[in-house]
Amino acid sequence: RSCLPLVLAPLPTMATGEGIPPALQDSWGDFWLFRFFVNAAGYASIVVPGFLLIQYFKRRNYLETGRGICFPVIKSCVFGSEVKSVHQEDGSLPPRAEPTETSTARQVFKLLFCAAGLQISYLTWGVLQERVMTRTYGATETDPGEKFKDSQFLVFMNRILAFTVAGLYCALTKQPRHGAPMYKYSFASLSNILSSWCQYEALKYVSFPTQVLAKASKVIPVMMMGKLVSRKSYEYWEYLTAALISVGVSMFLLSSAPNRHVSTVTTFSGIVLLAGYIIFDSFTSNWQDALFTYKMSPVQMMFGVNVFSCLFTVGSLLEQGALLESLRFMARHSEFTAHAVLLSVCSACGQLFIFYTINHFGAAVFTIIMTLRQAFAILLSCLIYGHTVTVVGGLGVAVVFVALFLRVYARSRMKKRSKKLPPGEPPVQKV
Repeated sequence: RSCLPLVLAPLPTMATGEGIPPALQDSWGDFWLFRFFVNAAGYASIVVPGFLLIQYFKRRNYLETGRGICFPVIKSCVFGSEVKSVHQEDGSLPPRAEPTETSTARQVFKLLFCAAGLQISYLTWGVLQERVMTRTYGATETDPGEKFKDSQFLVFMNRILAFTVAGLYCALTKQPRHGAPMYKYSFASLSNILSSWCQYEALKYVSFPTQVLAKASKVIPVMMMGKLVSRKSYEYWEYLTAALISVGVSMFLLSSAPNRHVSTVTTFSGIVLLAGYIIFDSFTSNWQDALFTYKMSPVQMMFGVNVFSCLFTVGSLLEQGALLESLRFMARHSEFTAHAVLLSVCSACGQLFIFYTINHFGAAVFTIIMTLRQAFAILLSCLIYGHTVTVVGGLGVAVVFVALFLRVYARSRMKKRSKKLPPGEPPVQKV
């Protein structure tokens, strides 16, 4: 305790930049752990007052005693307008239409359209993500250029466009009546922001192929979160494939390649950031799964989460003065502006393709498409940015994707078997 004031005392001075050499200030400002706590402090300045307001309205029993023009807004944000549905499926989109023999060509065209949209959106997004975070802008023969360092601004760019797209979609199409208290989206929003930030920051320390494999291994913490948050149970084959994935990822990470490029060296900071990404993302998916017990569509979920994501990120950026700095960087480098905008477009369009594909063809087809996308992303990154993969590392990649396809196959078999179960026997939940 006596050491804590000594550690925290320089922070206000460091934030203002007074009394600290520029080199030391830059080194602290670029350190990911320092940036994480600064961002978290910005989010806390919004979360804490919001939490106190929610507790105040609940203690006052505002739902029964409240009046005035603010009552509908407070009711929607704090209490919601409907109770939970008994079955999660009640809040989903209408069931997907099964293909018929007369529309086989049309179904094939839709499937190709979905596959192409997902591949183009997320492969482009992955290439641009690595370009923005690992390469310099404005480099000339005499000037080495400068790197863009604020990952939070990229998260804000992605979320503001996703918020706009989801809002327009909800306004133009018929959606279920919304009943969830709006504040509940903030939990998934905060974890989603932190997972995205860790994902961008990790590229400063690990290669893109390493990050892709780390994403593939997130089924393990997702299962752990599922047990803790939703009390789910899993089949033996799910534990088996999770173990295979962990073995494959370990083979890739522990393999060494001769003449490695500096950007492909896996550091401790990169491992910690990838772990942070996986943990936060696992919580996000499980919390959203719990929220779907309210009557809502996936696009409404996308809109609600991104409302809070925009609020958190823009508030933190303004408090740090980083928003203007990032805008100045965009003004200095038009190439970065194009990359950041295209990055956001690919992210928003990719989410819409996800909803469309799952709605028309189911989760199994979607999982196969996205698994192939991960394999293509590793190959594309190695070709464009010159990453090297050893034989052991390549074998580890193969083990991971074999395990992923085994999960898809086993899940489809279990789904067919669950349709034949007696009416009173519920099927085992999956991730």
